[in-house]
Amino acid sequence: MAQHGFIKMSNDTLVPANPAARDFLHSKIKCGDVLYADFKKARNPRFHRKYFALLNLGYEYWEPTGGTISPEEKELVRGYVKFLAYYTDNDDALQSAADVYLDDIAQKRAHNISAAKSFDAFRYWVVEQSGHYETFEMPDGSIRRVAKSISFAKMDDLAFGELYKATLDVLWNFILFRKFPTQEAAENAAAQLLDFT
Repeated sequence: MAQHGFIKMSNDTLVPANPAARDFLHSKIKCGDVLYADFKKARNPRFHRKYFALLNLGYEYWEPTGGTISPEEKELVRGYVKFLAYYTDNDDALQSAADVYLDDIAQKRAHNISAAKSFDAFRYWVVEQSGHYETFEMPDGSIRRVAKSISFAKMDDLAFGELYKATLDVLWNFILFRKFPTQEAAENAAAQLLDFT
C-alpha cells in the first residue's frame, strides 16, 4: 500500500504534498470517493540527523577501557567496604584494597575476553541509560532492561526533546565531559558534525 503526504490548508482541506500524491489523487480517486487513512504528522528529518550526530560524537570519543567488572559487582564490593569501614578506622586502606582487588579481577578476566567496539551496541546502551527502555523478568528471575525503539515517527516533539536531553546527559556524564568544557560545547561539536552530513 502506498503512502502519500498531504499538507493541511487554512480552510481545513488537505492538498498533495508532492507530485506522487497528486498523481494518486488524479488517477486513482474519483470525486466523492471516501478515503480512510491512519494519519501521522511527519517529523522533521533534521531532528533524526541531530540525534544521530550526537550519538556519533559520543561514539567517536568513547574509548573502551574494560567492562570486565560490572557496575553491580563494583557496587557490591564498595558497599561491603563501607560496611566494614563502619566498624573500623581504616576507610582509605579498605577502599584501596578493594580497588586493587577489582583491578586484579579485571586483569584476569580481560585475558579471556575480546570485545569489539560496536555502534549498534553503543546506541542501545545509550538509549537504555537515557531511561528509554522496557523491563522484563527472565525465567531465572533476573531483570533485563531492553532499549525501546527510537522511531521518530512514533514520538512527538516533546518525547523527542526529552530523549535528546537525556541522551546528552548520559553522553556528558560518561564520555564527553573529558573532551569538552561544557555540554553546550559538546552540542556545538555535534551540530558541526550535522552540517557535514
